[in-house]
Amino acid sequence: MGAPGIPRLLILGTGGIAHRHAEHFGAIPGCAVVAACDVNAERVKAFGAMHHIPNVFDDLDAALAWGEFDAVINATPDPVHKATTLAAIAAGKAVFCEKPLALDHADALAMTEAAEAAGVVNMVNLTYRNASAIQMARRMVDAGEIGAVRHVEASYLQSWLTGRHWGDWRQDERWLWRLSSAHGSKGVLGDIGIHILDFATFGTGLEVAALQARLKTFDKAAGGAIGAYRLDANDSCAMTVEFANGALGVIHMSRFATGYANDLHLTIHGEMGALKIWSNTTESTLSACLGADIETQTWRPIECPPTPRNADRFVIALLSGINGEPSFRHASEVQKLLDLCFVSDAERRMLPVGTLSGG
Repeated sequence: MGAPGIPRLLILGTGGIAHRHAEHFGAIPGCAVVAACDVNAERVKAFGAMHHIPNVFDDLDAALAWGEFDAVINATPDPVHKATTLAAIAAGKAVFCEKPLALDHADALAMTEAAEAAGVVNMVNLTYRNASAIQMARRMVDAGEIGAVRHVEASYLQSWLTGRHWGDWRQDERWLWRLSSAHGSKGVLGDIGIHILDFATFGTGLEVAALQARLKTFDKAAGGAIGAYRLDANDSCAMTVEFANGALGVIHMSRFATGYANDLHLTIHGEMGALKIWSNTTESTLSACLGADIETQTWRPIECPPTPRNADRFVIALLSGINGEPSFRHASEVQKLLDLCFVSDAERRMLPVGTLSGG
């Protein structure tokens, strides 16, 4: 267990992403990973041994009854985020939850309100906040270096449906389930839409006021299915958005973006300059067109100092008692946008964000 005053963490769920959490949190001096929990008893035992975690549980109620920890790193599958997080909050535990916070806005809002009412630290692992370029861009926007934002272009581009760099989706259940609504997928919108919407709203410092979305599912197999997987989840999404200050933007995402493995792009055009951000999972770059360069459309690279990871920010929040970002509240607002995209696509029209209850 951790020394007095050092936050003690329990990792809940021991699938693929949990190993990264064990590594990241285990390397932070200001905390101690003291326990792990998973419904699969053999897997959690192996996970504990691999990461030198002294206490393992195959039942969340048993772990909560033991209670010798301060916070939960929730790495469970998406459909059980709500139930497991609410149980942890009821026990007075802080929660760092994987994205998406919940499967829809109503559930995300319920989790947010429970965490806020309990006064516990709450954060969501929107991983591209770790990119130093987006953090630097936001500081420049806040400092007024590009003036009022007037237009935004954002995209999240993947190509695992056209290439085999991550394996063959036709034979690998890791990818097949992401193409099937019956297996819990909400398509490319539900999978990576949350990241690019967070990237765009955080980078600009602006909320989305209204949006119109078009979703598309392409034929990918004879009869539209492979085995038990009916391939009906959306593959591409194109959005037009209006931000709270009146700026317009285009946001799109696709798994058919041949030539891109896992690339996020964001260009923020302001009255006094512009910023261009690129990021993938491990790297990011920032360039700017400012001052006299506006007249020649010249872009220059901007040096970006390292930024704390979300894991670091969570530990800082635990130590300070001041909630970190991205919070449950923010993730809930992004989930509202995702939900609204499905409504907009069905109704073929632009919709204000307040269209959904809770708006």
